[in-house]
Amino acid sequence: MDTFDCELNQQVIFGDNTIERLGELTRERGGSRVLIVTDAGIEKAGILARAVSALQSERIAAYVFADTTSNPTTEDVDAALAVAKTNAPIDLIIGLGGGSSMDCAKGVNFLLTNGGKMEDYWGTNKATQPMLPSIGIPTTIGTGSEAQSFALIAQADTHIKMACGDKKARFGTVLLDATLTKTLPRPIAAITGIDAIAHAVESYVSTRHNPMSQVFARHAWELLNVHFEACLESNGSTARSKMLFGAYLAGLAIENSMLGAAHACANPLTARYEVIHGVAVALMLPHVIRFNSTVAGETYRELYPDGDLADRIIALKQIGNLPNRLRDYPVQYTIGTADIPTLAKEAATQWTAQFNPRPLNTRDFMNLYEKVY
Repeated sequence: MDTFDCELNQQVIFGDNTIERLGELTRERGGSRVLIVTDAGIEKAGILARAVSALQSERIAAYVFADTTSNPTTEDVDAALAVAKTNAPIDLIIGLGGGSSMDCAKGVNFLLTNGGKMEDYWGTNKATQPMLPSIGIPTTIGTGSEAQSFALIAQADTHIKMACGDKKARFGTVLLDATLTKTLPRPIAAITGIDAIAHAVESYVSTRHNPMSQVFARHAWELLNVHFEACLESNGSTARSKMLFGAYLAGLAIENSMLGAAHACANPLTARYEVIHGVAVALMLPHVIRFNSTVAGETYRELYPDGDLADRIIALKQIGNLPNRLRDYPVQYTIGTADIPTLAKEAATQWTAQFNPRPLNTRDFMNLYEKVY
């Protein structure tokens, strides 16, 4: 077996209505004045109120930043940081929502404890000072941010995503409560679910995979593949709890390995044309699988021995009503074939590209974009 280093140091609380334990868990981690980072949709759905109520039951003061945008930028982090400083001293941070809110919460933790700006933490282990204890509470079924030590924060001017990672930024406690996903609309469940599936698939064949990461990825795939359709057809807790756990395991797989070319291709589509991240990943994944199959075909078959994995991804996309071609997706800006060389150049610089099992050059990225266009 390959040698590997796997650090499992999170408390994971799984089960319906575990949000009600937020107060006691916060107390256990030393929190008495907390910042909740979330978004307007979570507030409107009543989930924020459940979290605040749980904190108030333990007489914990809660201060809220509820303006996180999708694909959070440095401006989001700065705005949340201002709330924290206005209500100082904050002694614990809670990320409540999808990956955007949880990443923004990690970003605030960097700046509140170590100062500077997000660009200072682009890369790994750039924080020199201790960071605040934190709790992650996912309300979608896909990003896996709750399992990871990285915050993905986009530069406000360029929209380039910065991966800012430090083990100290990882949530010490994670609450996996499927009741929080009941209000998740079917289209969003499909988009985030496919993103989780891509995490499992890409991490399984990443050049940094190891026996432990593949255990996480394989079980994640099994849960996500089997329960994807059921979780879209019903907001009942059984299927969604399976998906929620699968998404968490896929996040663990990323944390202990890495991703690949599908995510490298997706990021420029999101940055330049505001294609939703999960949609962008779903567009690219089948083509990346086929590209990689010359070197990773047997590994893919280990993951999915029941047929062609790329075909299965396409079938799951059809179940979720996700587009197969970029030109069929309504974006804010017109995308034409003339844009492909620029997209390819940017994809080649993405951090995850270097972990793809089959090396790619700019021409390879152009071919992938041409196939999906």
